[in-house]
Amino acid sequence: MAGHSKWNNIKQRKGAQDAKRSGVFQKLSKEIYKAAKDGGADVEMNAALRMAVDKAKASNMPNDNIDRAIKRATEAGQGANYDEVVYEGYGPNGIAILVHTLTDNLNRTNTNIYIAFDRNGGSLGEKGSVSYMFDRKGYIAIDREGLDVDEDTMLMHVLEAGGEELETSDEVFEIYTEATDFTAVRDAMKEAGFKLDQAELMMVPQTILPLPEDKTGIFEQLIDALEDDDDVSEVYHNAEL
Repeated sequence: MAGHSKWNNIKQRKGAQDAKRSGVFQKLSKEIYKAAKDGGADVEMNAALRMAVDKAKASNMPNDNIDRAIKRATEAGQGANYDEVVYEGYGPNGIAILVHTLTDNLNRTNTNIYIAFDRNGGSLGEKGSVSYMFDRKGYIAIDREGLDVDEDTMLMHVLEAGGEELETSDEVFEIYTEATDFTAVRDAMKEAGFKLDQAELMMVPQTILPLPEDKTGIFEQLIDALEDDDDVSEVYHNAEL
């Protein structure tokens, strides 16, 4: 995974999310709702719910919103049922794109995803057409600003915690883990006293493809169109922006 730095893309995405905070909170509420409905309201016993709640808190979602989503999921009655659907496709210049959705209306989501690709220089692919290009990994980012820890010391902490790989730049330490080890590594790094600027499970591309400058605009339009959809929870790609 050397050279697969996600930090700049994540900062760009979080910046866009901050500008569209209400829509982000709505999506996070759906993820919390589904996790609580499937596995119960106990955050300590329900790993999926704990992950969803941690993700919400990282996006500065108020605790009241989190509690309401859990309460709705566990109150009497059926409530909404959400299905997790993954779409695979291509952007300009053959960039691979994975779109993770959480939907209660498959026809609506199918239509919206198709339109987003079709109108912004992309095309939908068959199941399995691009997913093999990504690995599910745990990802942790620690901002180096004001942190008096060198790379060797951080690597020792990462290995002791069970991490798989450390990538270092001037501004950030990036830690990758096996998906099954993510929670343990995240908790160990917190217990070691580090502030985690980002910590989540994600699909990490095996290779990065350059995106020509004249294709950047239409590609960003495609990603924006996908991320703006209420049913889309995550968008992954292998473009080097």
